[in-house]
Amino acid sequence: MDWFGTDGYELARQVLQRGVAAVYLIAFCSTIAQFPALAGEHGLLPAPRFLERARRAGMLARLPTVFRLRYSDRMLRSWCVGGVVVSALLVAGIPQAGPPWLPLVCFLALWLGYLSITAIGQTFYGFGWEMLLVEAGFTVTVLGSDAVAPPFIGLLAVRWLVFRLEFGAGMIKMRGDRSWRDLTALTYHHQTQPMPNPLSRFAHLLPRWAHRVEALGNHFSQLVVPFFLFAPQPISSVAAGLVILTQLWLVATGNFAWLNVLTIVLAFSAVGDSAVHALIPAWPAAAGAASGAASGAASPDALAAGAIDGEPIWFAAIVVAFGLLMIWTGRHALRNLFSRRQLMNASFNRWQLGNAYGAFGSVTRIRYEIVVEGTDVEDPGGGGDGDGGDDGSVWHEYAFKGKPGDVRRIPRQFAPYHLRLDWQMWFLALGSPDDRWFIMLLRRLLEADRPTLRLLAHDPFAGKPPRWVRARRYVYRFATRSERRVGHAWWVREEAGLLVRPVDLTTLSRLGD
Repeated sequence: MDWFGTDGYELARQVLQRGVAAVYLIAFCSTIAQFPALAGEHGLLPAPRFLERARRAGMLARLPTVFRLRYSDRMLRSWCVGGVVVSALLVAGIPQAGPPWLPLVCFLALWLGYLSITAIGQTFYGFGWEMLLVEAGFTVTVLGSDAVAPPFIGLLAVRWLVFRLEFGAGMIKMRGDRSWRDLTALTYHHQTQPMPNPLSRFAHLLPRWAHRVEALGNHFSQLVVPFFLFAPQPISSVAAGLVILTQLWLVATGNFAWLNVLTIVLAFSAVGDSAVHALIPAWPAAAGAASGAASGAASPDALAAGAIDGEPIWFAAIVVAFGLLMIWTGRHALRNLFSRRQLMNASFNRWQLGNAYGAFGSVTRIRYEIVVEGTDVEDPGGGGDGDGGDDGSVWHEYAFKGKPGDVRRIPRQFAPYHLRLDWQMWFLALGSPDDRWFIMLLRRLLEADRPTLRLLAHDPFAGKPPRWVRARRYVYRFATRSERRVGHAWWVREEAGLLVRPVDLTTLSRLGD
């Protein structure tokens, strides 16, 4: 097999380029819808204020963002619209019909564009799949166009990314929580995961032996299978298929933004055309345009035209340089995989290349939820004592789009779309030390701020400002089958105390801003 191009992975290239571009399309659209309210000029954590702090600390020059000199919501939206257009063109395959440099330039633009956003998104863009999307965008840059065969070095780099993602997640689980080692983690996880979906309750109610099989299958998929992604065909295709099947189960039972969908897309880097042909005879066993590249030797005409293995010399040089860069940036991640103090979702450089990944190294046993309420009464009193007791006032709940609230509401499927505020509410319920954004959220609710209210599913005051808001803490669990039949509720909840006593715009300043 040559190291510059091979005709055995045309389907892999098509899925990688179009699939990664499709996730970028979702990411840019979600940024247009959410960023201004979360981190915009008047957001919960304003980006201009963040950039000013970075400037005062002498760190501004190190931020890899085009917004370093100036940020505005209009500029952000324009940047995102450009990302949407480029992503849509790649999904349609239009740049891929041109010269090899055109997809490269397009993916570099997506990489730099989204990196610029994550650099200033603060806690709302601090998720592992944000890093994964940034790195995936850069990693697929050298897959070329239809005019050349898929460079095997590029495919190998994507497999290395999948390996770090899967094996890193497997190792962090084995090191992080005994429940993963004794195969009981999934007894809790379907119920306590950040954002359940419509099938999460059914998965939670499976018998205990089924949860043990799930955990065992997870360990096999993450600790054993990734090594076989680098094996010859058809073994690597089988390994990729196992990764894809595992991720499909996660898609079916949870809302993990685009983490699972993107992993499925990236796993196709190990799927060969011959393996696809064995399952779908209509797909050619050696699809692709540059048929001469598969032989591993350049023809005299190709050499005379300045080509290696059927690829332009300049493109081959870029591919080799790219491979060396991936080796260099991946050295820290490789060391981290086998470190006793393994880092999870960590970047070792500001360009977010060669990252360390992992998810759910520990599993929570109890599900806590924060319920935000408002009232329009003149004086709500103390809002209840330390145990969260009611004071007789009429309080109305704000409903979030994805996180549990109303016990009768069935969770919806949102992934691969990312509801960033709902995810932060889950971390807040676990005791996240950074609550600055939550205090500002309460202020925006008291102001009936329209961009903030659009992040929610229901405003009980129909766009009018309440006089007071408060936040209560509950323990949630899925209703059993018998409880569901009797009360028609999806959840059962029990109050666990007040998180924030009743506050208005005047008293809110005491909590900090």
